[in-house]
Amino acid sequence: MAHPSLSTVAELLKPITWFPPMWAFACGVVASSQSLGANLGLIVLGLVLTGPLVCASSQAVNDWFDRHVDAINEPLRPIPSGRMPGQWGLYIAIVWTLLSLVWAWGLGTWGFWACCLGLVLAWAYSAPPFRLKQNGWWGNAACALSYEGLAWITGGAVMLGGALPGQRSLLLALLFSAGAHGIMTLNDFKSVQGDAQMGVRSLPVQLGMVNAAKTACACMLLPQAIVVALLLQWSLPWHAAAVLALALGQLPLMRRFIQQPKDKALMLSAFGVPLYVSGMMVSAWALHFTPQVAA
Repeated sequence: MAHPSLSTVAELLKPITWFPPMWAFACGVVASSQSLGANLGLIVLGLVLTGPLVCASSQAVNDWFDRHVDAINEPLRPIPSGRMPGQWGLYIAIVWTLLSLVWAWGLGTWGFWACCLGLVLAWAYSAPPFRLKQNGWWGNAACALSYEGLAWITGGAVMLGGALPGQRSLLLALLFSAGAHGIMTLNDFKSVQGDAQMGVRSLPVQLGMVNAAKTACACMLLPQAIVVALLLQWSLPWHAAAVLALALGQLPLMRRFIQQPKDKALMLSAFGVPLYVSGMMVSAWALHFTPQVAA
């Protein structure tokens, strides 16, 4: 039986996509106000879980159940190109899911159940009967919650011995998750043709290119504005100013994106999203140095 090369397996697992949940987990760790050095082992375990395991699992699941759409949009991907033969894509998705569950035991009860929820969302996003990605509102919300909010909260909970992070850390996690809905929409502009043909109702398919671009930008900007207001209310003006500056830096990129959605979506992802996630870490450090705020 033919089998894929290791490089093809790595391509299926898409290491470049592991960064967002690993970054969000790190934000939760920082926001917990706990000692980073004293908990280095747990931090490493969590980073491996969120990126190379859970996120990689979600990528394999998505590529397997999207193989027919990818045959139109991106025929050179491992499965539609034939470099991932037979049902190897499905086997890898299942094995990586099981590996994630085994690894999660090392992070305690909260880490394990958070992993379970993340994996459920990953399979529900791509696989029938739910296949949440069939509707851009639901699918992108599931991804944003899993990649940002759940990873952030898990990072905090692991550092706190299984206790939930403080209310303000939770609030920041949910706000940045809401903004990540817009980030997830950026990925949909490259696949409009195949999505429309296969009945995938992404936001660019539902709303049209320009309206979907405006919606994505609004989803990203509004939560950041609320975060700035909250940081000011919490007497953290310097952190608020930094998040505001990072948000303002996204505006010229968003303007060009709205003018040319399909051509500039990658540009906003490459240069605007790093500004967004930098604001996440600035906010997390704001809580780290003010334990009374994190409580």
